[in-house]
Amino acid sequence: MRLEKFIEKAKQLRVLGVKITQNGKEIGRWLAEDEMRRNIYSGTKSYVSFAVGRAVQEGLLSLDEKLTDVFADELPETVSENLQKATVRDLLTMRLGQATSELMASRRTTLNRNDWVRYSLSLPFSSAPGEAFVYSNVGPYLAGVLVQRRAGCTLTDYLMPRLFQPLEIQLPTWELDPLGNSFGGSGLMLTMSEYHKLGLLYLQKGVWQGKRLIAEEWVEESGKALYADGPGYGYLFWRGEYNSYRADGMYGQLCIIFPDYNAVVTTVSESRDPQSVLRAIYDEICPQF
Repeated sequence: MRLEKFIEKAKQLRVLGVKITQNGKEIGRWLAEDEMRRNIYSGTKSYVSFAVGRAVQEGLLSLDEKLTDVFADELPETVSENLQKATVRDLLTMRLGQATSELMASRRTTLNRNDWVRYSLSLPFSSAPGEAFVYSNVGPYLAGVLVQRRAGCTLTDYLMPRLFQPLEIQLPTWELDPLGNSFGGSGLMLTMSEYHKLGLLYLQKGVWQGKRLIAEEWVEESGKALYADGPGYGYLFWRGEYNSYRADGMYGQLCIIFPDYNAVVTTVSESRDPQSVLRAIYDEICPQF
């Protein structure tokens, strides 16, 4: 694969590296500097999606459980009708019913609260779950906390034998909340090549080296647009052009799965224009598949 045109754009956009695999072989790779572990920001959410899927498989939780049941000890004094309707599934779709984006990066550093679960549930549920798409860290954070509580360990420890070790990823660093919970919305540190393996796993419908790590049905559900309106979004994965879906982190941390081309493209970046990074992939790399 010829990458000259992509690299020309990538340098201007502060892309630090790209890795491309098709039909099980690496067909393209470029690095502006050596690989190192970096914050993949909201790419972290897609790992939480995997964790929830595994927890469902193991009977630790159900997507149909009500938040008022699973977080019964942290509910606000007055529980609104919309909060009463919210389920675990709503934590994964960015349609929880809250009108504002919360627990985002700048907000977390100044939030003078230790109990982020109680804080998240105290925020107004201004619409019924499923009605409106509002991108927020609340849903994936609460989903991650629930997995940790049911499993009795951090998300990192839960995923080590179920995902990271099979993918030959050594123990990663993961942002914690003030009470020691892995923060499901962001903060997982991985190299580009480690991040790329998530895309390969999902391209292979949940199978890695002959072993099933996650149900094929969960992979398919996670990567499809679950609602006809709004941006294409599944279970903490974005939909994109060329029938693709992706883990997507701030500043251009992208891991894009292209099932129709049996391909995965991953970038790590420090870009202030991540949509242009995505556009460069669509324009300069995808036509070569």
